[in-house]
Amino acid sequence: MKPSLGVCYYPEHWPEALWETDARRMAEVGISYVRIGEFAWSRLEPTAGNLQLDWMLRAMDVLGRHGLKVIVGTPTATPPRWMIDKHPDMLAVDRDGRSKGFGSRRHYDFSHLGYREESARITRILAEALGDHSALGGWQTDNEYGCHGTTYSYSPAARDGFRLWLAKKYGSIEALNQAWGNVFWSMEYNSFNQIELPNLLVYDAAPAHELDFRRYSSDQVAAFNAVQYEILKNRRPDLPVIHNFMSRYSEFDHFKLGETIDVASWDSYPLGHLAGSDEAAEHKALYMRQGDPDNAAFHHDLYRSVGHGRMWIMEQQPGPVNWAAANPDPLPGMARLWAWEAFAHGAEVVSYFRWRQAPFAQEQMHAGLLRPDSEPAPAYGEATRVARELAEIRLEGTASQGRIALIYDYESEWAWEIQPQAAGFTHGNHVRELYSAFRKRGLDVDVLPPSTSSFAGYDIVAIPALLAWTDSMRDAVAKFDGHVLIGPRTGSKTAHFSIPTRLGPDLPQNLLDARVARVDSLPAGIEVAVKGGGAARLWREKVEGSAEIVMEDVEGLPVLLCQGKLFYLTASGDQALVQRVADYLIAEADTPTLALPAGVRCRVRGQYRIYVNYGTGTQTLIPAQDEVGYVLGGATIPAAGVSVARCARAD
Repeated sequence: MKPSLGVCYYPEHWPEALWETDARRMAEVGISYVRIGEFAWSRLEPTAGNLQLDWMLRAMDVLGRHGLKVIVGTPTATPPRWMIDKHPDMLAVDRDGRSKGFGSRRHYDFSHLGYREESARITRILAEALGDHSALGGWQTDNEYGCHGTTYSYSPAARDGFRLWLAKKYGSIEALNQAWGNVFWSMEYNSFNQIELPNLLVYDAAPAHELDFRRYSSDQVAAFNAVQYEILKNRRPDLPVIHNFMSRYSEFDHFKLGETIDVASWDSYPLGHLAGSDEAAEHKALYMRQGDPDNAAFHHDLYRSVGHGRMWIMEQQPGPVNWAAANPDPLPGMARLWAWEAFAHGAEVVSYFRWRQAPFAQEQMHAGLLRPDSEPAPAYGEATRVARELAEIRLEGTASQGRIALIYDYESEWAWEIQPQAAGFTHGNHVRELYSAFRKRGLDVDVLPPSTSSFAGYDIVAIPALLAWTDSMRDAVAKFDGHVLIGPRTGSKTAHFSIPTRLGPDLPQNLLDARVARVDSLPAGIEVAVKGGGAARLWREKVEGSAEIVMEDVEGLPVLLCQGKLFYLTASGDQALVQRVADYLIAEADTPTLALPAGVRCRVRGQYRIYVNYGTGTQTLIPAQDEVGYVLGGATIPAAGVSVARCARAD
C-alpha cells in the first residue's frame, strides 16, 4: 500500500456537531486513516448488556463521507466500572501482593479467563455491528499491551494458570525440579499444586522459576490477543488486524504475539522516550528537542520484523507529551522528520496522536494537531506538508533488506534482569549500541528474532548478549558465509538458566575455540582501557582457547577474538569500543559505508535514500555513488531537515 498519514480521534470526547468539521479538516490535511474507539467501552456499553453503538456508526458515517478509512480499536484496555463489580477478581495484583484499582486504565489481569471471555464478547459485538461498514479499514486489538507494568500479575488466577502451564511444559514434577535446580536449598516440590509465584519470598527465587513465570506471563498476553484476532479475521479476512506496541518495552515476547496480528504498529514518542531512558545526561541535553537519533529507527526495524514486513506508527508524537518528568517542545520540523524517517524504514501509515488536545483528564497536557480551542498546533502544518510531499514522491514497496542483521531476544532481556551479575548489564543496551554504531556508517540494519534460521543476503550478523542458543540458530551461524559478531555473555546459559557443560559461549570448537572460564563484573564508573582505543565496562570475560586475539585490554585480557569469519566480543564496552568493533567488522566484510555528518541518519526504501538530520545545525551531505539526484531537499540539510535522494539501483 502507498504510505499514508493517519490520526487518532475520540468522537466521544466532542459534541457530535463538531464531527463533520473535524472530518473535513482531516481530509484537507491529507489524512487517510483515523483510529477510534480503543478507550470507549463505557460509552459503547454503559451498563452490562446495554449496548449503545449508534454513535460509533454515525461517527464512521461522517468520517467515511470525507474519504477517511477507520481503524476501530477494541476497547479492552479500559474495562468500565461495572465490569469490576461483575468480576472483582479480574484486577491484577502487584509484586507486593496489592490489588490494583479502578480509575485509570489497563486494570485487568491477562490470566483472568472471565475477563478474557468478556473481551471476546465485546470484540464479537463490534465485529458484527461494524464489520460491513464501508469506512472500516482495519482493527486494532486493545491498546499498548503491558503498559504501566501490567504484564505480570501475582493473583490467584495467575498462580493457577502458571501451575497448569508448568504441568503442560514439564509433564512431571521430577522434570521441573531437575530443570529448575531445586535440589539447591531444598526447594524441591512434590506436586505442581505446591508451586507459588516468584514474589513475596525471603530472597530471590530460583532464576529458572522466575524465567518460566515471565514466559508464562508472556504467553498469556499472546493468548489474550489471539482470541480477538480470530474473531476479527473470521469476520473480515480482508482487513488487517493491528496492535500498537511501545518503545523499549520487553515484558512479553512481541515476536510470539506477532503470530496473531497482520501489522505491527508502535507508538513513537521520541522526546518522552529519551527523557525516560538511561542515556547519559549530556546525550539527553543534546537531543532534548529531537529524540535519540537511533531509538525510533531501531523500533521501526524491530516492529517491521515483528509484523512480518508490515509496520505502522499508530501514535506519533506531534508536540509536548504529558507523561515524562519534563516534556520539551519539539524542535520545529521534527513532527515532519519523524514521519519521513518512519516511512524510510517501511511504515505504511504514520498516525499522529491526537487530532485535538483534550482539555480534561489525565492527558490534557498532551499536544495534538489542534490546540484545545481547535486552532492549528505547529504539527498541523508539518503533517499537511508531509502529505503533500508523499503525493509528489510516491514511495513504493517497503524498506530494503539491510546489509546488517542484528538479533534481538526478549527472553535474554528477562534473563539479565533476573540475574544481571553486573548492575546495568542488559541485552537491549548491547543490541541498541551495536545498532547505532552500524547506522552511524549509513548502513541499513534489520532486527531479527532468535528463531531466524538463515542469514542469507547479509554481510554481517551480530548476536549480542543472547541467553541461550537454539539448534536452529547455531545451524544458521554454521552455514552463514558472511561475518558473525557474537557476545558478550551469549550462550552463557541453557534454556533452563543453568551454565552449559562446555561453558559460554557454548559453540562447537570448530566454530569457536573459546571458553569463558571466569567473569569479572565492574561497578558503574569503573573502566579498563582497551589497547588502541575504547574501554571495557560492566562485564569482562576471562577466556581460554586457541581463537586468535584481535583486541586486548591494558591488563592483557582478550577483548575481541576471531576464528575465521566468526568474532567474539568478551566485554561490554563504552561507545568508542563498540564503534571500533563495528568498524572492524565492516572493514573485514568489505561493506561499503557512507560518510554521514554528525546527527544525520539515513535508510533506503525502494529507489530512494531518505536522510534526516537530528542535529541542531545545518549539515552538508556527501552524495553516495549510487545516487542520481535529490527529489526532496538537497545536499544542504537543515536542523530537523529531510532530504530524499533517488538511487540508480532498484530493489
